[in-house]
Amino acid sequence: MRLLFDFFPIILFFVSYYQASFLTENTIIGQLVNPDKPDFINATIIATAVAIIASFIQVGYHWFSTRKFERMHIFSLVLITVLGSITIFLGNPAFIQWKPTVLNWLFAGVFLGSMVIGEKPIIQRMMNEQIALPENVWKKLNLSWVIFFFISGAANLYVAFYYNITASADARMDTWVNFKLFGLMGLTIGFVILQALYLSQHITEDDASDEKETGEKP
Repeated sequence: MRLLFDFFPIILFFVSYYQASFLTENTIIGQLVNPDKPDFINATIIATAVAIIASFIQVGYHWFSTRKFERMHIFSLVLITVLGSITIFLGNPAFIQWKPTVLNWLFAGVFLGSMVIGEKPIIQRMMNEQIALPENVWKKLNLSWVIFFFISGAANLYVAFYYNITASADARMDTWVNFKLFGLMGLTIGFVILQALYLSQHITEDDASDEKETGEKP
């Protein structure tokens, strides 16, 4: 459920992109588009506007539910508002296509910086209350997130601007929209599963050693 909530704006971006004609004809969003522009440009503008609104709803709902802000949501909201607004006003999808890369590389920089600035890696600060791990495991876990964020950002950049460059502009945009939802979500789910398997090994070992230390002698 948490993953779906984090991907809420992306899911609505995907749906709005492929339902742009319906939204244009039946909602006030249609006023944002220029009928003289290609359909995929107008679809991107509509989807971007919906995603910006969804991001504000996401941040607002999380605050009302927990009375605190999630940093990831705030970073994403700022980026999609800035880059999305430029996309809407200029009618250039390139700006919104850069957003996942900028966000992922920003997170990569923050996670990497936390390994040299501060007493603990940021992943340890986030999860330290839930699980106990050796210091070297926390560092490996934090570094794995750095690598994941970097790869995710690079993959988005490749699909958006370098993949299948001989195809038509609308076909390439369709490919990127599909990747933005299914590709990035798939990478995230796969990484989280691998991370859980890695953590389970160390947690099991720790539990086993604790049982040996606290167990009664016959």
